[in-house]
Order: sequence, then structure tokens, then C-alpha cells
Amino acid sequence: MLRVCEVIQSKEKKLDVLFANAGIGRYMKLEELTEEEIDRTFDTNVKGTIFTVQTMLPILSEGASIILNTSITAELGLPDFSLYAASKAAVRFFIHSWTTDLKSRHIRVNAISPGVISTAAATGELGRTVQEEQELQKWRKSLTPVSRMGSVEDIANAVIFLASDESSFVTGVELTVDGGMSAVFANRL
Repeated sequence: MLRVCEVIQSKEKKLDVLFANAGIGRYMKLEELTEEEIDRTFDTNVKGTIFTVQTMLPILSEGASIILNTSITAELGLPDFSLYAASKAAVRFFIHSWTTDLKSRHIRVNAISPGVISTAAATGELGRTVQEEQELQKWRKSLTPVSRMGSVEDIANAVIFLASDESSFVTGVELTVDGGMSAVFANRL
């Protein structure tokens, strides 16, 4: 991140928007969790977020927007996904603290909380076969009131909104982007 910061500094001098989009996780039973997996998940999801923001802080302009990536899993008790959920819950806490910490610079801190988003990376990272992932996605579509999986574009649109002047009075919030899944079907997940 330091090199990225140096490049931005040499060209633009200031950064108006920072989207800290770190996230890895695997479905693992509690009794299968290892110290290595705990470190890997928290190093990427929690420490990665902290150090990304910390590194970019000196070049963030007054009134900049920081957007963190949390997850609906931080609210839900999904089976075998507690490690990922805990790491995203930690990131979620930063929204409130950093909103207060950065208020003198008028930097807004918000988060998006994605639901089930269709990406190629998710299948391999979570350890499911393509067929298992397709079956799971079909089931998840049935849980979502909008009857579809979320897309990368859905997340990008939410990030663009939080980065824009249209959200200039929005800070310290987590915007859930899950097609209504967590609000309507939390007890069925």
C-alpha cells in the first residue's frame, strides 16, 4: 500500500475516496479452525483494512470518503462461517470509531455490507465445487426478495453513492446491499 500511496501522491497529491475492500473467508467448523486460518483471515480482513486506511490517511483530502467492506454475515449466525463473520464484525466497528477520529478533517467513514454476490473468486476461496456453488446460488436466489443474486455492479453502485456528493450528509453508517435477504429471511439462512 505504501507504493500505491507514493504513486498517488506523485500524481494527484490527494485522494478523495478510499474503498478498503479486503475480504477472504472459508466455511470451517469451529473444531477445525487453526491458528493459521485465524491469522490468515484476521490479517487480511482486519489488519489489511487498518493498514490500508492508515497508509492512505496522510494523502486523504479534507472531506474525503472512506468506505469499508463489511458483510451481512457480521449480523447473521451462519453455520461454519464464524471466523469470517467475526472479522467483518471487527471491521464494522471501525465505522463508528473512525467517524469520530476523523471528524476534524471532515472525512466521512461508511461501509457497505454485501449479501450474496456472484463472483468467480468466491467458489474457489470458499472451497466449494462449481456444481455445489450453482446449487447454493439457486437456493439463495429463492431467499432474496428481488429473486436474484447480487452482482459486482450492485456493490459498485453502492460504493459510488457513498463516495459521491449525494451522500455528503451520510457518515458512520453501514449500507446493506443484499436484495433484502438479511431483513426478510435472516431466520432461514
